[in-house]
Formats: sequence, structure tokens, C-alpha cells
Amino acid sequence: MDSTISKPVSNPKLKFKIQRIIAISSFFIFVGKLIAYFLTNSVGILTDALESIVNVVTGFITLYSIYVAIKPKDENHPFGHGKAEFLSASVEGFLIIIAGIIIIIEAIKRFFFPMEITQLDIGIYIVAIAGLLNYLIGWYSIKIGKKNNSIALISGGKHLQSDTYSSIGLVLGLILLYFTKLAWLDSLIALIFATIIIITGLKILKETTSNLMDEADFKLIEQFGNVIEKNKTDEWIDIHNFKLVKYGNVFHINCDLVLPWNTNLSDAHNEGEKLKALLISNFSEDIVFNLHTDECFKNYCKNCKIENCKERLEKFEVQLNFDINQFTKERLEKFTH
Repeated sequence: MDSTISKPVSNPKLKFKIQRIIAISSFFIFVGKLIAYFLTNSVGILTDALESIVNVVTGFITLYSIYVAIKPKDENHPFGHGKAEFLSASVEGFLIIIAGIIIIIEAIKRFFFPMEITQLDIGIYIVAIAGLLNYLIGWYSIKIGKKNNSIALISGGKHLQSDTYSSIGLVLGLILLYFTKLAWLDSLIALIFATIIIITGLKILKETTSNLMDEADFKLIEQFGNVIEKNKTDEWIDIHNFKLVKYGNVFHINCDLVLPWNTNLSDAHNEGEKLKALLISNFSEDIVFNLHTDECFKNYCKNCKIENCKERLEKFEVQLNFDINQFTKERLEKFTH
């Protein structure tokens, strides 16, 4: 039984609108940080400014990727365009790493050839305000991203919030520099936050690469299993071979459902519809659901609660628990009665 469910829970236009706000805001925040750098000559503030360049570039790349991702599926893209968001997030991670490396090089150079730092108080104010704006924009981006299952908005929001955490540390370091006048502190601050930036970029790359390679998300699969376990019927003897792939905000699910051996085609279809409706009601996503129904065989007798079965060979003992191991187990069914 193959069926497609489309529950309109995501709002593509809203995703695009939010990303457009992020991209434009990132540009003005970058301009502010750039002004702060030229006023102060601080390589620590340069760290913040360079990362903001990444925000601007990836902001507009992500904007385009969302534009592509929200296009409906077509003949050449039967699964839709959702993976475009993963590509943009990968570019973001790569650029973040490059920015971190550039900052490290500049910080080391400034350590040996320090420059005079001026108007640091003004620079501190600008960085602090920019950090606060980044956090608020990032929080809203993550909120909308989770609601609409957009990895581009979520990864972009997390990056903006990581900027804020970096900005907090940077401001504290700059205040220390302001009062101590120790020039080498500027390079040390830059090195510390460049390392944080690179780690953030590597995490983003790892996550997006996993999605592009359709790596199994066992945490998500376990959530599906828990929902089915709590709501299973007597007729659902076993569910296995469960596979899940995400394309943007769409879940593609394949699984096998074992039903009593004497279930007719109409009843089998109805049980599949029950399972489908259960998943839709608990997961606010569009779902492409491919279900293969099997009749039970003798090894399942001890797990089947159906009474008055003429083919029963063993007494009922216990229903199978749909935990992660059971749920993803692959089986070759042998129908022997």
C-alpha cells in the first residue's frame, strides 16, 4: 500500500520572509561591526566582523536555497527540492571554518606586530548591541525553523546565537583590555573565539553532511516508535524495516506492518490508514508513507493477541515492544503455517 499524505503545516512563504529579514539584518550588523573595527583597530572586533561577513553571504545563499526548496516537486525532482536547504547549510559551515582560519592568522600576526587600539569603549558598545540583535534574530529563526522543519533556518539561527555567545565573551575580554591596556590580550581573545567559530562550523558541516547522505536519525525514529508503542492495536503484531528520510520539511517513511494471517485486503488497508493517521496527528509534517503489509507466520503466535485463531500454534505471551532495535530490524518473512 503506497499513499502520500500532505498536511499543510509548514508555511513556505513565512520561511522565505524570515530568511530575508535575517539576510538584510546581518548586512547592517556587519556594517556596524566593520565601523567598530576601523574605529578601534582591534583584531578581536575584526573576529566578530569577519564572522558577520559569513552571516551576510550565507544569509543570501540560504534565502535562495529556501526559494528553491519550497518549489513543488516536478518530473525531474520527484521527491521535491528540499535538500537545497542542506546545501546552503553546508556552505555556511565551510565559510565559518574559513573565517576562523583567517582570524587565527591575523591574531598571530598581531601578536608579534601589535597595532595601537583606540576608542575601544565605542567598539564595546557596538559589539554588545550587535550581539543582542543577533540573539533575538537567531531565537526567532530557530523558533520558525522548528515549527516549519527548516534545517536552514535552524542552523542559521544557531549560528546567530553562537555569535551572541562569542560577543559576550568578546565584550568581557575587550573590557579587560580597556582597563589593563595589555595589547596581547586582543590577540588572545581573537584566538579563543576563532577556535569556537571553527568548532561551530565543523558541527554544522557534520549535521548537514549526515542529512545529505541520508544518515539514519535514530533519535527521530525512536520518537516515532514511542508514539506507535503507546497507541498500538491488537492487530499490529509487528512493525519493522522502518526507514525514514527527510527532504526539507517532508518525511519519507517506509516500513513493514505484520497483521493477522486472515486479514482481508480491505481491513489491511484500514489498519494502514490508522497507522498513517497516528503519525500525522503526532508529527506536524508532510509525509510520504510507503507501507508494506505482511500476514503473520507461526513464529509470531506468542506475540499475537487475536483470539480464536485457527492457525495458532503457541499461546499468547506478550506483544512486541516497538523499541528502536525492534523498529529498525530487517527481516525476510517466511510464510509458513
